Amino acid sequence: MADHQSELVEDARREMGASLAEMREANRRWQAMVRSPRARGTLSRYRSVLGPPETTFPRQVGDLACEVLLWPVPLWPTLRFEVTAAPGGGVWNEWLVRAPGEAGPELRTADDLRPWSCTVDEVARAFAPARPMEGTAPTRWGLAFEVAGTGPCVAEFTWGLLQRWQPAPGA
Repeated sequence: MADHQSELVEDARREMGASLAEMREANRRWQAMVRSPRARGTLSRYRSVLGPPETTFPRQVGDLACEVLLWPVPLWPTLRFEVTAAPGGGVWNEWLVRAPGEAGPELRTADDLRPWSCTVDEVARAFAPARPMEGTAPTRWGLAFEVAGTGPCVAEFTWGLLQRWQPAPGA
């Protein structure tokens, strides 16, 4: 997220009481785990790093019965880290979502679209119809939508959390 919102990342790091060296070491360990030739499967990796999920429940995706796992996120108490796993443990999706029972922000205008304030799903619902777009990395999503009074827009999300938006090119 530091690629888009370095100031917010610095604020969050200080709020969590972590030094820059600790943040870099945590990232180094995570990257080493992800890229290791003996890497665990994605789902077992999340379980080993995050512990047992707070909640699990089934979700039907077409004909496939999946398992959804939710973990709390200390920095954002109204969000959960959601992992959708197929039978056998293969991870299909991993991102931040609003915690069950928590109200998301009211999104009516472009001014309501502030970094780290809303999720992909919330923006897609508020400004429907929205069109998903390929992101610039595996943990990034794009979304095209139209905002009344602003026109066509595109937004970029990291781990499902809004990073930035702009008027659509050529709009």
